[in-house]
Amino acid sequence: MNLFDVYSLFDVTPVRAQGCRIWDDKGQEYLDLYGGHAVISVGHTHPRYVAALKDQLDRIGFYSNSVKNPLQEQLAKELGEASGYTDYSLFLDNSGAESNENALKLASFQTGRDRIVAFHRSFHGRTSGAVAATDNPKIVSPFNANHKVTFCDLNDAAGVEKELAKGDVAGVIIEGIQGCGGIHVPSDAFMLELEALCHKYGALLLLDEVQSGYGRTGRFFAHQWAGVRPDVITMGKGIANGFPCGGILIAPHIRAAKGMLGTTFGGNYLAMAAALAVLAIMRDEDLVGNALRVGEYLKDNIPASPLINEVRGRGLMLGMEFNCPIADIRRKLLFEKHIFTGVAGSNMIRLLAPLCLSQDEAATFITALKEVL
Repeated sequence: MNLFDVYSLFDVTPVRAQGCRIWDDKGQEYLDLYGGHAVISVGHTHPRYVAALKDQLDRIGFYSNSVKNPLQEQLAKELGEASGYTDYSLFLDNSGAESNENALKLASFQTGRDRIVAFHRSFHGRTSGAVAATDNPKIVSPFNANHKVTFCDLNDAAGVEKELAKGDVAGVIIEGIQGCGGIHVPSDAFMLELEALCHKYGALLLLDEVQSGYGRTGRFFAHQWAGVRPDVITMGKGIANGFPCGGILIAPHIRAAKGMLGTTFGGNYLAMAAALAVLAIMRDEDLVGNALRVGEYLKDNIPASPLINEVRGRGLMLGMEFNCPIADIRRKLLFEKHIFTGVAGSNMIRLLAPLCLSQDEAATFITALKEVL
């Protein structure tokens, strides 16, 4: 049997990692400024993280959500305190896409409506409803396209209000910062308008913080820069530092009913051990503050170049928009300078480093980028 050939792969085989460093099967060391799609939050193989998983595996690895799991309650308490959402409820699942599916479903349950407003250049996942709300026709099948989704322009409050006024919109889903679409930051003013419009027309505000959340931008969630309080906040990626985990935070006015949401693996013991370790490390090592400080250093020191149009983002969620294809630049960074980076489209290099990235490591990247350019 062969693997289903859907991924474009670099000829690199990682076998070991520590902090922001990766080693391949030939012993070559790399600096990781991508974190496996923003997944590695507290650094590769952090000793506290590894110890927590090993210890939990010695106790119990899995049972379904038909019995009590105190680790879930502990995570809800600590996550509420870390994020400032102590009055919200937590539902646990397995990935960012599943979190967005649950958010869309909750919005429809809560309002009795069946249409969603999303935004051009959005990405919310590859499952049925999440991909329907994703503005990329290449990954939307005819089956997915049957969902009722309307796309508006980012920062266009009038366009959103025009759709909400029709009275059939269950929710508006927006990323804290658009990731795959090119690191587009919604303005704080627009976010506040969006919150007010959702309240006015009875739609739920759904904040996709799968990539932009968990401290990446220098706030626990990116939307907190604007001061809004969404009805549902979705999480994934950095929540458990690579162990599959996701979840949604749900505002107190949304009431639960038995069976309205469910999952087999969500909230399992190993995922909870991983997620609790992540929160503890983030707190004790001030990784949210570090993301802000090192991200600002990176943004301020990316070299001026006629090839770079703009640098966008917040904290350690940054994008460099070039006026030319970046495939060759990215390849040189990887194979000549041994630095992992990401991409958005054909003209943007994305930086989504672990939150523990040091200023010295950021400086190494700056030097390498100057030499490549």
